[in-house]
Amino acid sequence: MPENNLVEVSHLRKTYGATVAVDDVSLTVRPGEIFGILGPNGAGKTTTVESIAGLRTPDAGTVRVAGLDPRKRRTEITSLIGVQLQASELPERIKAWEALELYASFYPDPADPAELLERLGLTAVRDTAFAKLSGGQKQRLSIALALIGNPKIAILDELTTGLDPQARRDTWELVKQIRDSGVTIILVTHFMEEAEYLCDRIAIIDNGLVVALDTPAGLVDSARVEQRISFRVPGSLDDSVLKALPAVDSVARDGDRIVVTGNDDLLVEVVVELAARGQAPRDLHTEQTTLDDAFLALAGRHLEGADR
Repeated sequence: MPENNLVEVSHLRKTYGATVAVDDVSLTVRPGEIFGILGPNGAGKTTTVESIAGLRTPDAGTVRVAGLDPRKRRTEITSLIGVQLQASELPERIKAWEALELYASFYPDPADPAELLERLGLTAVRDTAFAKLSGGQKQRLSIALALIGNPKIAILDELTTGLDPQARRDTWELVKQIRDSGVTIILVTHFMEEAEYLCDRIAIIDNGLVVALDTPAGLVDSARVEQRISFRVPGSLDDSVLKALPAVDSVARDGDRIVVTGNDDLLVEVVVELAARGQAPRDLHTEQTTLDDAFLALAGRHLEGADR
């Protein structure tokens, strides 16, 4: 395995009866990055990361973590990877500190539970039963449990599902802090904004296949087919004036607004032409290609959690 890859997945396939959960997934994760696995529910995201963690046995393909096969080197992999799974639950009455102490006992050289509680802002609720923790506090505790073994890699699966916007933002900042402390993160999500805000690179998975893998900006650029601007002008303006510009592909009307599409020079050419005619555009809007546009272009549909 190349030295610059901490995780390498090649042609992974996993089925459950007649259901193909993962068809042919290949990806690599580099040390020190937040690597996003993005896709709709049922796309194969969780099965992929469970195979990386050694919790699932693939039907075909290979997985290597720091050069090790999770199926054959389970003990070593357990010490390398900390996992927070979407369906993780704890006994209702177990206290936060008790859960950490229990998980710490599973590892030969665990992190200090008290330090983790402090680092994740849980000291004030250390004696609170799991059932009485808020959604955000439960997520923070699940992250603490994933970190208790001092892993090199943390797998965080649908980390912020069900959280309110503020708790979600707070969790995002926590994830960045964890990465900055030296932990490589594999983040599974179906939220566009989350992936775009946190991830260095993203693999988009749909129907068990990787349909694209790039940086957020690279995915957006690959989907950009046109620019779109809309505006109003004082007085009248014949559409033919704009259609004659080299950068313009189309001109349409939406009430009193003019909607123009074209290439990367669109905005400059339109503004210069209007200025030459003494018509300053009013209420000018530019529409940028989004990660959801990229998913739509690649998979033919919008993704849940997208801003649209």
